[in-house]
Amino acid sequence: MDWLVSLFTEHSIAHDVLVYALVIALGVLLGKIKFFGISLGVTFVLFVGIVLAHFGQTVGSVHLLNFIRDFGLILFVFSIGIQVGPGFFSSFKKGGIRMNMLAVFVVLLNVAVAMIIYFCNRDSMTISEIVGILSGAVTNTPGLGAAQQALESKAVDGTDALSMGYAAAYPLGVVGIILSMIVLKAIFRVKVEDEIKEIESEMENSVSQPSVQTYRVENDLISGKSIKELIEVIDHDFIISRMKKESGEIVIPTSKTVVNRGDLLLIVCSAQDETVFTSIIGQVVDMKWESDKESKVVSRRILVTKSHYNGRTLGSLRLHNGYNLNATRVNRAGVDLLASPNLTLQVGDRITVVGNPEHIERLASRLGNSMKRLHEPNMVTMFIGIFLGIIVGSIPFAIPSMSASMKLGLAGGPLVVAILLSRFGYKFKLVTYTSTSANLMLREIGICLFLASVGLGAGEKFAETVFNAQGLTWVMWGFIITVVPLLIMSIVARAKFKLNYLSIMGLMSGSYTDPPALAYSNKIANNDAPAIAYSTVYPLTMFMRVITAQLVVLIFA
Repeated sequence: MDWLVSLFTEHSIAHDVLVYALVIALGVLLGKIKFFGISLGVTFVLFVGIVLAHFGQTVGSVHLLNFIRDFGLILFVFSIGIQVGPGFFSSFKKGGIRMNMLAVFVVLLNVAVAMIIYFCNRDSMTISEIVGILSGAVTNTPGLGAAQQALESKAVDGTDALSMGYAAAYPLGVVGIILSMIVLKAIFRVKVEDEIKEIESEMENSVSQPSVQTYRVENDLISGKSIKELIEVIDHDFIISRMKKESGEIVIPTSKTVVNRGDLLLIVCSAQDETVFTSIIGQVVDMKWESDKESKVVSRRILVTKSHYNGRTLGSLRLHNGYNLNATRVNRAGVDLLASPNLTLQVGDRITVVGNPEHIERLASRLGNSMKRLHEPNMVTMFIGIFLGIIVGSIPFAIPSMSASMKLGLAGGPLVVAILLSRFGYKFKLVTYTSTSANLMLREIGICLFLASVGLGAGEKFAETVFNAQGLTWVMWGFIITVVPLLIMSIVARAKFKLNYLSIMGLMSGSYTDPPALAYSNKIANNDAPAIAYSTVYPLTMFMRVITAQLVVLIFA
């Protein structure tokens, strides 16, 4: 049994891998335990690492510890950037601007409260401690990583204090967010049932999704006109998917096809334009096209999986001339888009086409239509992105009156590059599509490696530093940093901007990039409203958390 004892007591590669495996496995298992309906999730890996390190189970080399920590952080932030990148720029449209400004407001309030606490306790508190407490209070791990990078760039010793401050403030950080939601509900006497009805009403009146309706031609003024002439008369974006003549024949219309009274037209348009088509064409009729078994015209979805078509426009496929097919909708990440000719395709898009089944099969063969191909990881894009992200993160930005230049670092650089690649990568023939399961696996591996490394590095001194009067003070300061800015922002959002309570819960969770709080919000709402608000503010908030954590260290350290 000596070999087993030496495996746990003597430093070696096998011992180091064993320690990491044990920390992550126990952390993930314990993270599933709920306390008052709340679980810490993967963050429990940090606490398991601290406990094992306290009892002497650490890795043998500091360089190895730092490498695994930083590489895990890169994997984590890069996968987040790839995931949220497509919605990053669109999140600034319409109501998203207001939500993002509120999220930025709460980020700045967090920093302001932390700095007030720091200056009031400057004799007994270091900047490393307050930044660690700040990162834990807002439950933002990449911000912790960015602050560590900034400390190392200035050759300032304080990474242990940073990690311990984070670990001390994090648990009540999660609780504080949910408590703030409960307090806000009490202040405004919110009835969740009324908020749900309001959201459902807004969804029913939504005009963003394409509408598919069958219209009977009843207007004599358009009878005898070609589809091309009809398009000129109706000055709105729409697509005539297929057409049923009075004789019963179903055809795929071309620009030269003539419309006659009594014909049935299956039209895809914006929901807000339905009344226009009713007034010009005729009444909506109830018809199930797929039930016509004698028809050789069917509707199918084709998956774009060949990288050759990444970045190509839908019009360039020449569907009607080459295949006698019509495209009606393009589904991207669960959202239906109107199939306009200038719509840029991306790998992973699902195109709804109508026509002869044989012609559809020819097009499917051309576009790929292979789910298996989507499951293959795009390793080239990933490591090109990491390569560019490290270069971008290493670029120094000189800021007046600061003793050191600011860098995006290993947290900010890959995040920015991943967001840009996911949005514009197709222009450089880079396929950025990643399946949800693959992205989640990469992200979870990265954050587990990072948190395990942080815990193992800080655990030796954690007990003597935190479990005393000073540690309790850190917990108190962290709770204040969590709750006060969040209550101020949420009250402004409700009182001034009249935001729905369910959306505010998502905004609160997203502004703190906190999945446990989002899970609580979803459970209360029982709909997608909190998740939509969360995803709207998440990208900008994550970026701001990374930048502000670095700025505080670089300015005051």
